[in-house]
Amino acid sequence: MNNVVMYSTQVCPYCQMAERLLKSRGVQSIEKVLIDKDPARRDEMMTRTGRRTVPQVFIGDTHVGGYDDLSALDRAGGLMPLLEPA
Repeated sequence: MNNVVMYSTQVCPYCQMAERLLKSRGVQSIEKVLIDKDPARRDEMMTRTGRRTVPQVFIGDTHVGGYDDLSALDRAGGLMPLLEPA
């Protein structure tokens, strides 16, 4: 399974929903980057994504986006293939 990285905060309900969705699809490990604990990581997130909001999900090298993007990708059938290793 591809590596999953999620930029998040400690109290973000959309981050929790994204984590639940990923785990329901078999993801066992999510590397969480808590940008509220480390402001430098917020700058990193904004540079990588061009966005300010959390969550921001990466699967492998692919930036999926936020929870709405992740959910839409799943509904369209694109999440599971992205989770498979290349």
